[in-house]
Amino acid sequence: MLVVETIAKIRRAHFVQGKSIKAICRELGVSRKVVRKVVRSGATEFSYERKVQPKPKIGPIKDALDALLATNEARPARERLTAVRIFEEVRAMGFEGGYDAIRRYVHDWREEQSSATAAAFVPLSFASGEAFQFDWSHEVVLINGTTVTVKVAHVRLCHSRMLFARAYPRETQEMVFDAHDRAFAFFRGACTRGIYDNMKTAVDAIFVGKERAYNRRFLQMSGHYLVEPVACTPASGWEKGQVENQVGLVRERFFSPRLRVKSYEELNAWLLDQCIAYAKAHRHPEFRDQTVWEAFEAERPSLVPYAGRFDGFHATPASVSKTCLVRFDNNKYSVMASAVGRPVEIRAYADRIELRQDGRLVGEHPRCFGRDQTVYDPWHYVPVLARKPGALRNGAPFKDWVLPASLERVRRKLAGSSDGDRQMVDILTTVLSDGLPAVEAACAEALREGVHSAAVILNILARQREPEPAITIMTPDALRLRHAPVADCARYDNLRRAV
Repeated sequence: MLVVETIAKIRRAHFVQGKSIKAICRELGVSRKVVRKVVRSGATEFSYERKVQPKPKIGPIKDALDALLATNEARPARERLTAVRIFEEVRAMGFEGGYDAIRRYVHDWREEQSSATAAAFVPLSFASGEAFQFDWSHEVVLINGTTVTVKVAHVRLCHSRMLFARAYPRETQEMVFDAHDRAFAFFRGACTRGIYDNMKTAVDAIFVGKERAYNRRFLQMSGHYLVEPVACTPASGWEKGQVENQVGLVRERFFSPRLRVKSYEELNAWLLDQCIAYAKAHRHPEFRDQTVWEAFEAERPSLVPYAGRFDGFHATPASVSKTCLVRFDNNKYSVMASAVGRPVEIRAYADRIELRQDGRLVGEHPRCFGRDQTVYDPWHYVPVLARKPGALRNGAPFKDWVLPASLERVRRKLAGSSDGDRQMVDILTTVLSDGLPAVEAACAEALREGVHSAAVILNILARQREPEPAITIMTPDALRLRHAPVADCARYDNLRRAV
């Protein structure tokens, strides 16, 4: 093959120096055919590409190898065979060639497939306050020494590129509501349009085109914040490419190396600080004279004003057991004893559980995300103690029950009495009518007097419930009597004698 230096010498010798073809052949040691080709074509470089590559070893198994590669490419990335494993497979089919031939064929086949399936896209542009994008990602962190896979909610303003991220234990609907509320509170407003994938917490059914049947509660949230939800085409992540890029950015910058935190509160506070720091330190990709934070500050006036917190709960009906417990999300929560026998409505929030019966609150607990755990509120069982005072000593809800200081002292003193449980139950029962502060004060007063019996404490509470004496009215000087009447009963005797 001719090198470009030889071609350049031939061209200069013929066109500049005017030498003949015969002289050029004699001087450079090339054939007349080559010199004529260079002079007549006017090319400065020649290359040769083989049009058909013979594959004497692969030829007999080519169809089977193509089918194997197509099947392999359809598998998840973690399950795909490497070139070495593919070589081992084709050897079992009777392939007699070497590994390099298979490796080159696999490489060429994948390049051909990628070029055939490559797609082009149109860059998108959004007006100020027009749209935001929402998505989830899964990240691994160490929380209080335990490796946990957390679900991170991502919100991205499409115009200013401002990012927001918050971690949760679940991807459930109440977490979606909480993530939106916290994001909009941080942005101090919402956009007129929200772009989502077809997550089950938002979309109940997918129809032709962009038509969707959205979840009723999700539509309530959208109506509260004045947001129009728009769902992407299934398996078309590029339709919300900004938040997809944010997922990779947050994973690379915020979660690598692996974070070590004590709680979700610490993790989310750190994530918010990192989002603000990133926005203030990086330039906007379109407005190069502004940072992301400056573009966000300019976009804020265009946002729909923040409408306040949406009551974002996920409601589920449940029955109450005879032990005053309700099962939800693989855990049990206690309710008031008066709720036994009728169903309740569980309102699951991101951070707490509310239990209601006929609109009345019959229980509230911090939400538990473990499994097979029971969360008690001992005060729910106090009415039951009035009938079964012996349960105070061994009842599961009352183990490790932390009472106020004065109540706890009374409880310890009564523990040595034969009827101590009964007396303590009488004291605890008054909390339902008088309130814990009043009972605590009565216990403290009794202890100061050196007594701790229930009768004394109940007497103190009864005296506190008595109405206060009438207020003495001060008489003005103008209404005072100059001669105060004298009480003289002898006048009645005179009247009696006169009669």
